[in-house]
Amino acid sequence: VQLQASGGGLVQPGGSLRLSCVASGSIFGIKGMGWYRQAPGNERESVATITSGGSTNYADSVKGRFTVSRDNAKNTVYLQMNSLKPEDTAVYYCNAEVKKGIFYAFSDYWGQGTLVTVSS
Repeated sequence: VQLQASGGGLVQPGGSLRLSCVASGSIFGIKGMGWYRQAPGNERESVATITSGGSTNYADSVKGRFTVSRDNAKNTVYLQMNSLKPEDTAVYYCNAEVKKGIFYAFSDYWGQGTLVTVSS
């Protein structure tokens, strides 16, 4: 199972970016998907998560600015980031709980990370 994240880049404060993450490989089912981030010198933190049924959860720091969504048919999770702030600068990682087959348990998989830099 591989998770491929894309969409990071340099954006000015107040701008927007949309991150995408596609899960591929041997996939029987996916439960939760989400986005985490890690800024230099900080621990990795949860940004936004979404269940297979569409229930979402956000970090307080991004509520009202970020929106997480998913396309179950495409095994893809998105993160729409609006009103970006310099403190949003970090490497963003996608995560998915994946079941590889009927006799497998769900396991966590991580994408390679995509850098988001918010600066003027």
